[in-house]
Amino acid sequence: MKRSIIYFVLLTLVLAGCKRSAEAPSDAPQEDRHAKQLLQGIWLGADEGDPFFQVKGDTIFYPDSTSLPVGFKVIQDTLILEGSTVTKYPIVRQSAHLFEFINQNGETIRLTKSEDADDEMFFENQSPVVLNQNQLIKRDTIIVHDGQRYHCYVQVNPTTYKVIKPSFNDDGVEVDNIYYDNTIHLAVFQGTSRVYSHDFYKKDFKSLIPESFLRQSILSDMTFLKTDAAGVHYQAQLYVPDSMTSYVVEITISFNGKLSMQLAS
Repeated sequence: MKRSIIYFVLLTLVLAGCKRSAEAPSDAPQEDRHAKQLLQGIWLGADEGDPFFQVKGDTIFYPDSTSLPVGFKVIQDTLILEGSTVTKYPIVRQSAHLFEFINQNGETIRLTKSEDADDEMFFENQSPVVLNQNQLIKRDTIIVHDGQRYHCYVQVNPTTYKVIKPSFNDDGVEVDNIYYDNTIHLAVFQGTSRVYSHDFYKKDFKSLIPESFLRQSILSDMTFLKTDAAGVHYQAQLYVPDSMTSYVVEITISFNGKLSMQLAS
């Protein structure tokens, strides 16, 4: 009986503690709803008068058709953009018609709110343009090895697999651009007999290429390199769009249909 009373008392204390925790106010800084409301509308560069962005609700839209819209918050005098990465910009000054913040380069960006209804035309196309070739590419290569004739076939297929890559625009603000990845079909035939056939995705190269690179990269192309005793050699190109960063993987298909891969030297 005594033990039951002790258990009951302990349970009561635990439940009371949970209730107090649930009722306790959060220490996390709260979003500044008034500042967000002041941002609603179209904002122009104060110097040139060019459209900078448009704010609707919780979203910022850019006049650049290659940049994705981004969600945002204002917390403690900081503009927070919640794209593929979270970026923060200190707010210098804000009023109903003036907005100043510091960009990634430490420069102060000064914006004024538009009062011209015609500026809406800069934001009419809210669907971002996709930035890659979006073309079907086919290549055939005929080789002869040990008197045997081989037909090698490559087809680059555009897909709807999205690749989101952050970059900085001319004003030092990080924006997300959207690209579509490719898959590549590689087949090797000896006469009418299929030696090898496979659809390559960029994930097929994860044992050779860092995951951080693969997330922002596109499987761009696959080109014939050479043939030797080891088999038929191709080079797969993976690159981060609009950058000089890339990986090249050498793919070897042996004449009995075995696949091997290594980073190109």
